[in-house]
This record gives sequence, C-alpha cells and structure tokens, in this order.
Amino acid sequence: MKNVLTAGAALLLSTSIVSAGGLDRSGQPTGILFEEGNVVQLSFGNVSPDVSGTAVALLGGTESGDMSPSYTTFGFGIKEDITDDITVAFVLDQPYGGNVDYPTGTGYFAAGSTAEVSSYALTGLVKYQATDQISVYGGLRYQVIESEVEIPAAAYTLETDPTEGVGYVIGAAYEMPEIALRVALTYNSEIEHTQTTLENGALETETEFASPQSVNLNFQSGVAEDTLVFGSIRWAEWSTFAFTPAGYAAATGGSSLLSYDDDTVTYSLGVGRRFSDVFSGFATIGYEAATGGFSGNLGPTDGFTSFGVGGTYQVQENIKLTGGISYVMIGDAVVENPVPALAGTDGADFTDNSALGAGVQLTVSF
Repeated sequence: MKNVLTAGAALLLSTSIVSAGGLDRSGQPTGILFEEGNVVQLSFGNVSPDVSGTAVALLGGTESGDMSPSYTTFGFGIKEDITDDITVAFVLDQPYGGNVDYPTGTGYFAAGSTAEVSSYALTGLVKYQATDQISVYGGLRYQVIESEVEIPAAAYTLETDPTEGVGYVIGAAYEMPEIALRVALTYNSEIEHTQTTLENGALETETEFASPQSVNLNFQSGVAEDTLVFGSIRWAEWSTFAFTPAGYAAATGGSSLLSYDDDTVTYSLGVGRRFSDVFSGFATIGYEAATGGFSGNLGPTDGFTSFGVGGTYQVQENIKLTGGISYVMIGDAVVENPVPALAGTDGADFTDNSALGAGVQLTVSF
C-alpha cells in the first residue's frame, strides 16, 4: 500500500505548488529517498494560469488582459540502495520560475511588459538508516538561474547570463512501517548568486542575490486498511530576497526589480486509497495565506487555495504511472500605483484568477 500511494501523493503535492509564494515551483523534493528499492523517476507537468487585473479609474480603468502564459515543468530522479543502511539519490528539478507576458495595445500601464525567470538544480543526496525508525540525510545542491525582463513603459530591458551557486540539504525522518507512518523534516540552505546583468542593452553590471532558505515538513500515516493520509508544510524565507540591478535602482530611487515583503508558508493535505492491487487514487487540498500589501506587476498574486485528484496505476511489476490534475484559486492582489507622486496608493486590482495544473510521473524499479 505504502509504495503505491505515496508516489501519487508526491506528484500532486508538487503540482499543487504551481502558484506558491515567490518564484517557488517544485518545492525542492527529496521524497525519492523513501521509495522502495532502486528506482528511476521521470515527471512532466503543465500549468495554465489565467491572471488579469483592472487599473484604478485614475489610471484609466483599463483591463490588463491575461498576463500569465502557460508553462511546463520537468523532473528527474534516480535512487539506489548501496547497502541495507545507505541510500544515494540524484534529483534534477526546476525549483524557481516566472513567466509574464502582458498583452500590448490594452492601454494598461504595464502593457507589453514581459519577464521570464528559469532555473534548474541538481541535488545529490545520501541517506543513512540509523535505526529501524530513524534516518538522517543530506547533500549538496547545484543551482542555475537566469532571467530576462522588458518594461516598455519605463523603456527598460534586462538580460542576464546564467548564474551558478551551490548550497546544501540536511534532514531527518521518523518512520513506523507497520502503519505506513513517516515524518520527514528537510532544511534547504539559501544559495548565493552573483549574476552578470545587461540593462537597456548597454549597462553591464554584477547583481548579487540569494535564493531563499526553506524548510519542508512532509508526513504520512495509514489511518485504515488501504487508506493513507499525507501532507506537507513548506516555509520559504522570501522576505530576504531582493533582485536589484544597478541601473534599475538608479532610475527608481533604489527600488528592487523583484522583492517580497513576507515569508511564505504553504500547506498541503491529502488522502489516498488503494482500490486494487494495481490502482490507487488520491485527493489533495493546498493552501497559502495571503500576505497583504502591494504585489508587483511581475507577480500580481497573493496566496492560493488548490484542489487536486489523481491516481497511480501499476503497469507492470516494476513500472507504475501516476497522473494528477489540480485547480488553483489564486488569491486577489493589489498592484501599487506606478505614478511617483501617487506611490503608496492602489494602481490595479487583480481578482478572480485561477490556474489549472496537470502532471504525470513514471517510476521504474530496477
């Protein structure tokens, strides 16, 4: 039961994070360490957001149009038991990302603005089974981030070279296999970056920033025969993140191109049930509280509530396929007025927005 249900839960928990705070996308998973035997996992996801807002009357009351294009995600992992007590794994994921594309010709003050943030990370992990119930794990994470921005209203463009950084992961887990109980706590360090940035096609500078430190708490437990309850809590320190290119700061009186006022805490809870020897299903709910205050035009969302369903099918003895979909109700957000004399007042309201995410994961034992 445990092997079938937890893989599906992990997939949908990752797809339910599609609108999580900051630039979070993957949730930095380590669950492959707890798969039974030696496995290879491959996952793909597609997210289709619908995010739009309306400028205040003073700025024309115009509609922004849908500014959040669809995007895809991928993940890969391989895990092998070296001995009865030592497990190694490598995980490739896309931890952070952002896609912005405001339609042109709408009259909205951010019309034509575009932005793209992309990343990938390769994490090497080692787990040591200290006792039948307690394990510890850790490793190193290599991370690459790059971005591109265009803001026509400010006559501003930004291009960056890919920047590399290294951080670490440490964690511990407590298990009671007889009831499929597991509680795992994982710490992900911040990763510092120094990025070469080209602003307005002419000004080349070095911009320093750090991806945030975070803590993941994952848990599961059998509650009845063939039934599993699972969930996660993720804290990420986005309040310390600031991306402040020199040219942009000089033109705006020291403002950051992208920053966040508060940390985020994201919750997921689900239930899975095995219906046969080859099929199990699951349902999840996710939640992230709104932080309030102003959101930026490059990320006009604040919190979310999500619902998801999915299932896992044992295709062969060593192959299982998991699929899931999630519907996300994106929290309302307010964008600050871009007119300097009206700073601190509302510029636009983004309400009644949503996203649809779908994912598939293939797990092969060897």
